[in-house]
Amino acid sequence: MLTFRWFGPRDPVSLSQIRQIPAVRGIVGSLFDIPVGDVWSFESVERLRDEVERVDLSLSVIESVPVHEDIKLGLVTRDRYIDNYCESISNIGRAGVPVLCYNFMPVFDWVRTDLSLALPDGSNALAFDERALARIDLSRGTADLPGWATRYSASELGTLLEAYRNVEPEKLWDNLSYFLERVVPVASDSNVAMALHPDDPPWSIFGLPRIITSGRALERVIGMVDADANGITFCAGSLAADPDNDLVEIVRCMGPRVHFVHLRNIKRTGPHSFQETAHPSEFGDVDMRAVANALREVGFEGPIRSDHGRMIWGETGQPGYGLYDRALGAAYLHGLWEGTGGS
Repeated sequence: MLTFRWFGPRDPVSLSQIRQIPAVRGIVGSLFDIPVGDVWSFESVERLRDEVERVDLSLSVIESVPVHEDIKLGLVTRDRYIDNYCESISNIGRAGVPVLCYNFMPVFDWVRTDLSLALPDGSNALAFDERALARIDLSRGTADLPGWATRYSASELGTLLEAYRNVEPEKLWDNLSYFLERVVPVASDSNVAMALHPDDPPWSIFGLPRIITSGRALERVIGMVDADANGITFCAGSLAADPDNDLVEIVRCMGPRVHFVHLRNIKRTGPHSFQETAHPSEFGDVDMRAVANALREVGFEGPIRSDHGRMIWGETGQPGYGLYDRALGAAYLHGLWEGTGGS
């Protein structure tokens, strides 16, 4: 199913506009007024689902219920937050939403150093350059991080970064395993597919450990709890930022554990540097047709979304999440998928 990310009533892109994109039938949604670690009530998920269904779309994916930092750090308080997470999963299942996309990135979610890089065609795109990242002053909190959604004060951020100084990658793996062993059985009972998103970008930033960076890491994830509900979000753009990742091979290895797909393109511009591009293969380093064919080969029938887009035709709004280029991307993906024999 072709889906589209929607950020709720505050989103400049409306559900009625999304409904007009050919072949898009699902919404990838979330709740943004619930503090991290609190329970998502059934009623709140139901309201979101009903709002989506009023325009003849379906709430196909929740992206995402954030994982509290105490869980990632392995603190003694984590069990309370894991219990809350399990209750949220149960309520998402009761509301009939089949997929939950989440990530396990310490402190920072996806990071870019430029939210409006001018491309030669006159459009603007998200970009990452490690040299620019090195110039960001974290002593001011997250104020210098372009577009960062969670605002930390200097003291809050300093406390978190200090807490992670003793968390080596293997410790983070242990904490992820502890989390999965408790939430996956609940997801299985609730008919919710857990879809872990790769780290974006797929390498350490600010000295923090990042572990979900490769096909081998994704294989390790699904091996931690051998259940169909324990799967991944295959994000082509995130994984392709590292040229060592073979996207087609990753799809083939993951097979039925791919529960959700972000199919987008990027162009690598140097070591640990890349820019986002238009979706078709010719504009970046992702062979989109080869990836689509691999997904078709493994029998993938789940939700796909066009993910980030450029700002084109003078559009303004949330960087990476305008209407026009993502709609073009969705139309491209529909044709690409149709060409593989999918529907």
